[in-house]
Amino acid sequence: MSSPKSFIDRVAENLRDVVARSHREIPEIATDADALTSVSESFLHGGKRFRARLAYWGWRAAVTFGDVAVDPDDHAEQHRVVDLATGLELFHAAALVHDDIIDNSDTRRGVTTAHRQFERHHIDGRFAGSATTYGASSAILLGDLLLSWADDQFLGATIGLDPTIGQAYRDELRTMRSEVTAGQFLDNHDTVAWRTIAHEESVDRAQRVVIYKSAKYSVEAPLILGAILGGAAPDLISALRGFALPLGFAFQLRDDMLGVFGDEATTGKPAGDDLREGKRTVMLAIARQNADGATLTLLDELVGDPRLEPAQIEMLRSTLHATGAVAQTEDLITRSRERSLRALAEMGVDASVAKELGSLVEAITVRSV
Repeated sequence: MSSPKSFIDRVAENLRDVVARSHREIPEIATDADALTSVSESFLHGGKRFRARLAYWGWRAAVTFGDVAVDPDDHAEQHRVVDLATGLELFHAAALVHDDIIDNSDTRRGVTTAHRQFERHHIDGRFAGSATTYGASSAILLGDLLLSWADDQFLGATIGLDPTIGQAYRDELRTMRSEVTAGQFLDNHDTVAWRTIAHEESVDRAQRVVIYKSAKYSVEAPLILGAILGGAAPDLISALRGFALPLGFAFQLRDDMLGVFGDEATTGKPAGDDLREGKRTVMLAIARQNADGATLTLLDELVGDPRLEPAQIEMLRSTLHATGAVAQTEDLITRSRERSLRALAEMGVDASVAKELGSLVEAITVRSV
């Protein structure tokens, strides 16, 4: 595993093996149940693989740092981080499946979402009852299946591991799971309970969602889990967290910008979907704080209306610009990116690791998908 490309290829191969094993095993229960495996393939091929790449470079940072006596070419050590990265990709796929049900989304990465695929299966099969209920129920079960596959991979990474390192690894995994679940709940809660949140607290509240739903889960946890498997000392772990958290914050703010202003052909999601869903993003919270009375009324009447027309989407986009919310969000992204790069410069990791982590900063914060 001499390069990140060969590493990502091994993760992709591992994912294919997981799916192939499921295609062998599930039909033994019932051939109809293999629909779970077939739909899972929609979410396991392609994607940016940011989490897998971060896990790899966290591991490389650890095994090449200071006097750590770990051979980066040792096959067993390589296999651990491949298992970890595969688990992270499966865990993320499960989160996407469940998130799409919560958001009632139709597409993801340009592909029909899992619950909509199951709905179509119901309609085409002329089954009894509600296609919507069948679709949501089946997708929930698919998400659960993906989580079980992820756990298999996470566990595989611990076989033969030093007990102290294994405990730190399990603690970090438990923290990641708890934080992203609570963060997702808070996002779901605030989308409908926003009127009960004090106006002056809305930006801080939105930032809290960003940190726990995305920043820690998407960037910090993969990087730290990889570093732990590499035997990282506490000072390196602390330095990596200082790099990862602002980068994760910028990652989600960019996602929120793309959810409103992104090109549908590039993002794979309908333009303005976040406005229809009423997502309480940092950008929207800033706009509401900056708005005059009439503008605030407009925002509160339109955001969250699933029937928004293209002209209304354009009006809301213009309003986000006019209130300064877009410029302030871009400024937050820039400042977070700079904090991350400063932390990286002070970290003292191997030059090749620093270069690749710097490239990831660019890829994560300056992107169109």
